[in-house]
Formats: sequence, C-alpha cells, structure tokens
Amino acid sequence: MTVTIQRLNFRDASFRTELDKALAWDSISDQTVQESVSRIIADVRTRGDAAVLEWTNKLDGLKENSIQGLEISQDELQESLKQISPEQTIALEKASDRIRRYHEKQKQDSWQYTDPDGSVYGQKVSPIDKVGMYVPGGKASYPSTVLMDAIPARVAGVQEIIATLPTPGGEKNPLVLAALAMAKVDRVFTVGGAQAIAALAYGTDTIPRVDKIVGPGNIYVATAKKAVFGQVGIDMVAGPSEILVICDGKTDPDWIAMDLFSQAEHDEDAQSILVSTDSAYVEEVKRSIEKLLPEMPRRDIIKASLESRGLLIDVENLKDAAEVCNLIAPEHVELSVEDPQSLMADIKHAGAIFLGRYTSESLGDYCAGPSHVLPTSGTARFSSALGVYDFQKRSSIINCSESAARELAETASVLANAEGLIAHARAAEFRNKKQGSD
Repeated sequence: MTVTIQRLNFRDASFRTELDKALAWDSISDQTVQESVSRIIADVRTRGDAAVLEWTNKLDGLKENSIQGLEISQDELQESLKQISPEQTIALEKASDRIRRYHEKQKQDSWQYTDPDGSVYGQKVSPIDKVGMYVPGGKASYPSTVLMDAIPARVAGVQEIIATLPTPGGEKNPLVLAALAMAKVDRVFTVGGAQAIAALAYGTDTIPRVDKIVGPGNIYVATAKKAVFGQVGIDMVAGPSEILVICDGKTDPDWIAMDLFSQAEHDEDAQSILVSTDSAYVEEVKRSIEKLLPEMPRRDIIKASLESRGLLIDVENLKDAAEVCNLIAPEHVELSVEDPQSLMADIKHAGAIFLGRYTSESLGDYCAGPSHVLPTSGTARFSSALGVYDFQKRSSIINCSESAARELAETASVLANAEGLIAHARAAEFRNKKQGSD
C-alpha cells in the first residue's frame, strides 16, 4: 500500500515555514463549531436537565424519557466487572496499581517555616472537592483514560468524581464501565459533547456542578472546555494525539513504523513524526509503513493521518534532532537512540519522554504509570502531564509576629501610598500605633 508522507530537511532554508504549515491545527478555529457549542451551553444553563436530555438524545441517537435514564447505577458498574474477561481484569488491576504507585510520589504536603523574627510562613495544600471527568467515546473507547484521570484525583484526596461519557446509539463499553467501577468513580452519566461540559460546569438538578473538569474529547468538547474555563478549572484544551520519534537508524524499522501507527490510528488529525540522522533509514521506515499498514484494522484512518499530517524529517545530528523536538513541543517523544539519557538533557519541551529502543509509547498509554493525559499542539512549552498536582490547591500561610508586623508595615505603607491605595497603607500603619493611643 503506497503512503505519501511529507519529508522535510532541517537544513533547508524553508524548513521553519514548512514545519509551521504542517503543525498548524486549531481545535476551536471553526466558527460553526463555536456557535454550536455556545448555543448548547446557553441552553443547558437555561433549561438544565431538559436541555441535557434533548441534546443527548439528538446527538447520540438515544431515546431516554428522563435524565435519570442517563445515569449508570453503581450496581451496573459493579456488574460490568463480571462481564469482562479474567485477563482484562488482571490488566486493569496491574495498570491501576502502577498508576497509583507513580502518582503517590507526586503528592505534595503542606509546609511551614519560622522566620528569625518569629513570623510563620508556609503553604497549605488541599484537594479539590469535586472533579468532573470526561471519558471520550465514539470512534474508540478508552478505559485507560478513566484510570489515568481518576487515580491521580483519588491520590490527591478528591472526595467526589463525576464522570460523563458519550454512548452513541446507547452502546456501553463493559471495559470502560469496569474501569469506572475499579477507580471508584462516584456517579456516571451517559452524556457527551458540549452538553456534558456545560452540565458539569454549571450543574443541573441531577448532574452536580464540579470545581474542575479533566479529560480529553473531540473538537466540541475542547471548544466547550475553553468556553467554561473560569467558571470551573480545566486541565487543558486537548488537540489531536502526537508522537515524535528521534532515531539514529539502529532500531528495527518495523518497530518505528508501528510506533508511528500507534498515534495515527486515533483519528485523521493525529500527527506522527520521525526525525532521523540517517536518510537511508528513513526510507527503510517508509517501506515498513507500506508493508505493515494493510494488516492494520484502522488502516484507512492511519493512512489519512500519515498523508495529511505525518512528517519525515532529516537532520545531520542528534543536537539538530533535539532542536526540532523543542520547536514542535510534542505530546510524546521517543528517544530511540544509543544513549537516550544524554539526548534527554537537550529536550526542553515534551509532554512525556520515552527513553531507549524498547520503550514503546503505547506502554505509557496504558500501564507504565504516568498519566497519559498530556499537553498537545505545542502546549508542552508551558504545561505538563496531568498529575496529582492538578487536583490540589495551594493556599499561602502568613502569620506575622508583632515585631515583624511593625517592620513590614513601613515597607507596605510606602508601596501602598505610591499606588494610591491609602486604606492599604493605613491598615498596615495602624498596627504600628500603640494600643490605646490617639
């Protein structure tokens, strides 16, 4: 099967221009999508449960008569554990254990210290009370996303997790339900799209309002999350899946081809990129792609993804390869080279870094331990993988001694007066006055 993938050379004068064109993707650029999302959000805010029910029936082809019919009971969740195979149960348990152990190391504790003047300063770390978790559905179901979202939240101490997931045609995936049961999610609603995000952000009579929404979704979900940000917290506005593989030409080309497939099979907008110091090896990988693609069940999606957004990039050395990675700031980067630890020192921007020839990105997607909810579309320049810290808040602690309050008042007064905020200055100055004095 012939596959045409765009090829670039880092040393070409037009490289940056061509790279920018290839990377361009805006999850909320479509005016039609924005208008549709705005209409749905406004309707849910106004009519609550009735709007959620109507939009869900319309968009997912359901025929529920009441909002209660969209909630999955705990009994049904527990029953799903009996419907999956023993090997699936073991896989979910092993993945859950590894994800939990990894994230327990991320947990932050409150801290305080005492200044020489007797004042106490510090930080109080508290979990978010209530979290909404969007579980994507449609072209594929993701029980792994349930674990990657819910377990870090539980480790952080979140008390209540409300999940929403679309079930087009009323079809429920038993493995997804089993993951929800295993993660001990409190309530689950078969609601997707913008109406799910609006319900979680503003609350209805049935669906609780939450403090933060996490989890990836399609263009409508991404647009809705951005629209409600500020009313609630969000983890990120997720774009299509991405992988960038840096290879020195010494890894089995079939392995690399399959790693590129692993992201391309998500959807046609996913992006798979190979960066190599060996131009002949790039051709080997291309031959592997054409050899292996026909046996892939999702070959049409993979082919469309590779041809529309895939890239093969030639570089002269690994320093150049690292520079390309930092320009792209990919969701996933594989360092399939002889000394990945040394190369990692030059990688500044990536959601997750996979070291060595044997570390397939797909291991991170399912069971390595770190959450697979990662920044996309270049946002790894300023954001991080979902973690326990996303479900914890930090409150500053300030407890001034009498002597410190008097000393700091002088500084605060000068700055407050300079800003024209006289009450601020007086609030500090009054504490310099002796008790009972005029």
